[in-house]
Amino acid sequence: MTPDTHFAENDGVSIAYQVFGGGPGDMVFVHGMFSNLDILWEEPRVARFLLALGRMARVILIDRRGTGLSDRVTPPAFEVNMDDIRAVMDAAGSSQACLVGYSEGACICALFAATYPERTSSLITIGGYARWAKSDDFQHGSEREEIEQWFETVEQQWGKALAIEYTSPTLVDDDQYRHWLARFMRSSASKSGALALFRTALDMDLRAVLPVISVPTLVLQSSRDLTTPLESGRDFARRIPGAELVEIDSDDHSPWASCSEAILQEIKRFLGGTSGTRVIDRVLVTVLFTDIVDSTRLAAELGDLKWSDLLEEHHKKIRHELEIFRGHEVKTTGDGFHATFDGPARAIQCACAIRDSTRQLGLNLRIGAHTGECEIRGESLEGVAIHMAARVSGMAAGDILVSRTVKDLSAGSGVEFEDIGTHALKGIPDEHQIFKVRSI
Repeated sequence: MTPDTHFAENDGVSIAYQVFGGGPGDMVFVHGMFSNLDILWEEPRVARFLLALGRMARVILIDRRGTGLSDRVTPPAFEVNMDDIRAVMDAAGSSQACLVGYSEGACICALFAATYPERTSSLITIGGYARWAKSDDFQHGSEREEIEQWFETVEQQWGKALAIEYTSPTLVDDDQYRHWLARFMRSSASKSGALALFRTALDMDLRAVLPVISVPTLVLQSSRDLTTPLESGRDFARRIPGAELVEIDSDDHSPWASCSEAILQEIKRFLGGTSGTRVIDRVLVTVLFTDIVDSTRLAAELGDLKWSDLLEEHHKKIRHELEIFRGHEVKTTGDGFHATFDGPARAIQCACAIRDSTRQLGLNLRIGAHTGECEIRGESLEGVAIHMAARVSGMAAGDILVSRTVKDLSAGSGVEFEDIGTHALKGIPDEHQIFKVRSI
């Protein structure tokens, strides 16, 4: 029987989820681009795969926002999908779970594991990748021309069993499966919604995120996968410290096709060896710095009393925005703030709100942000990411500047960036690409 469907609320959006199984521990399973919790169970292969997972754990199955039974909103930034997972876990009474992600779902689970290691007991990815498109510094992806051709195919042939020859080549001649896949995709998203999901995934780049993951990780990769090529899967695994890569002898990308039994065996073996206490000593955060331009001159012009009153209003406005956007105030240094966020897009939104509200006071702020790994030292965070954000902020002159990592992880957020070139940052090795926030 299909499990009951429940809904968790996150910022006014309903996220559909199901809970089933009775194995020890919790598991969150996140699909690839498309999902529909009702239609999933109509295909026997999928049902058998999910029920097998349910014998290993209590499984929490999610329809990502914009798909399936969840609210059909504009596809969000990946960090919002990450927030949705947390909201569903809270609604399902799960404090910690093994995150299992398939295809694009692997990207979301990886980001969650890096950001919330305390909520992640382990990470399992199936056909995951660090980046979709090939670039000068990444040779394992697809050519941009091929991706654009794929978008044209979606535009012209939406409603059919698209890409079955890539995702499930061993089932190409199975008419029943082909019919189910076409219905599943149509029920998961509209054509415009599907194209928006694809374009959001195209802009995502996890290369800076994967080295931060500290939870036990299993990377499963089909050896002849045409959707996520073997070298891309190997690259994904190499970037995660201590990750175990298992190459499955299969042509299929879909985990319930010919590779199903091998994948389930590996998951069962891995879960049996990942129990025990672990120390959480690093986490992925977005670091934000602000300070007032020409503060020394302003203080001299206003005098001590007026300057003190202005600083008090400045502090109130910034703290108000931090509260709205779930920022954590680390410390203030005179006319500056140091804060952290669990998502780069939220940090940018907060930065824009801070800029606008402090302009009402006649102030001009330098604001800079960077996303990276920080070490947990008691109640404080330390690491190069903090120094990087401070250096980026120091370059600003009334602008909001961010590192390339912030830009890459903000895919789907609607933020527009302007590339202002590659710069050397004092005390930070190598040169770094810096972007100015143009609009949100």
